[in-house]
Amino acid sequence: MGFRHLLSVRPFHLDVPYLEALRERWEEDCKAFIMPWGHMIPTLEDVAYLTGLPVQGESVVGLERRDYHDDIAELLGPEFVAGRRRPIRSILLGSLSEAVGLRGRRRGPLESLDEFYAGVRGSLDLGDRSEERSVRIFVSYLFGRLLFATQSSQMNCKFVLLLRDLAQEGRYAWGAAMLGHLFSLLPSSLQRSQSTGGFTPFLQIWGYTRFPMGCGTLLEGRQMMVPLMTRWEVAPDPRVTDRRAGNVWVALEHYPHDQVVWTPYRGEADASHPAVAAGRPLFDRHLLLLCLGTCEVLYLELVVRTLGWHQSAIEVPSLGREGHSHRRFFAEDRDWGADHGSTVAYWRDGGEQVVRVTDLQDSSAYMEDYQARYAGRLRLDRRVMPESQAIRLLEGRLAEQEVELTRLRAEVRTLGSGRQSHADVHRGGRQLGSASMGIAANL
Repeated sequence: MGFRHLLSVRPFHLDVPYLEALRERWEEDCKAFIMPWGHMIPTLEDVAYLTGLPVQGESVVGLERRDYHDDIAELLGPEFVAGRRRPIRSILLGSLSEAVGLRGRRRGPLESLDEFYAGVRGSLDLGDRSEERSVRIFVSYLFGRLLFATQSSQMNCKFVLLLRDLAQEGRYAWGAAMLGHLFSLLPSSLQRSQSTGGFTPFLQIWGYTRFPMGCGTLLEGRQMMVPLMTRWEVAPDPRVTDRRAGNVWVALEHYPHDQVVWTPYRGEADASHPAVAAGRPLFDRHLLLLCLGTCEVLYLELVVRTLGWHQSAIEVPSLGREGHSHRRFFAEDRDWGADHGSTVAYWRDGGEQVVRVTDLQDSSAYMEDYQARYAGRLRLDRRVMPESQAIRLLEGRLAEQEVELTRLRAEVRTLGSGRQSHADVHRGGRQLGSASMGIAANL
């Protein structure tokens, strides 16, 4: 169905201050985060590498109804509509949690979704429920809690209709739909609420890979695991968990521009990432991301540095407002395949090629325009901070550097164990390992 690799991701702590500071930088007009060093946008390449979700295939369009009573009774079971008044347009996430066995069984801290599902299936009494219906319930839970989560305790029933024919689920570009859904909810997350709609674990790890200043670490022994989200451990650190979004905001303002990682996936082989190999033809394209009533623009031309190119100056308003999102219920049934007909065709044609400007020596002209355009938001004057705030910022940086040092020490140990099987380079490797450990010990 396209979710197998994602199910290997183990649960981790949500870095709420980090996410809050990040989403406050979202600019709806250009669908990008306004960072001190330029626009930044999660791309389909990020989705494929980090989640393993397919980013190529059929766009996620289909029917949206005014009443889902009959569909829910057929696809999930009559117990989900029993005693409810029509029209039925949403499902309580609590009822899905109970249906997959969460009432008496919580997922363990080291248990992947795949292992958790196997345990639930082993202990769950299907009763009159068919195997297909059980799968639909679990995937609906996955949709409502992760991929297409909202700030509500309910899930729109429109996603359940996508599960009618399970044999066809593998043909959808679920990763593109997830990204479009995330883009559509970021503007509604700007009211200083404590939650963010969309697949926030993806957004969090995306930020860690680009500007690593959170509480995540790449674990020893997971260097070969895919997708890349499985390599991360995010646990609350008592030294940094008391920080507020304002502290993260200040840290972002002062983050060294030359330490931003624009191409974090160099060295990764496509053969190890099936979703990447299949989706690579889309990684340098201007695209429209569809998720039923949601149509969001992926302005890749604003972040060509993620392709290893220099960024040219671009007139942001000239990009237009191609996207549109409908987040409401309708009085009549809607067929998004028909309503989005031209957009579906645009997706199937692969969007438009982003043109590389080859005569650029750097991205300085872009940055000059960028800083002038967003001067009011960036605070690039590096204002003087109060002493207490500066101390907290430095303490936070120290804690994060200690976390990074732990990761580097783990890498050194891994390199050291690998050298044991190569006798011809053992002597030189030992010196390198000793020197590295000596440096690490003195930091």
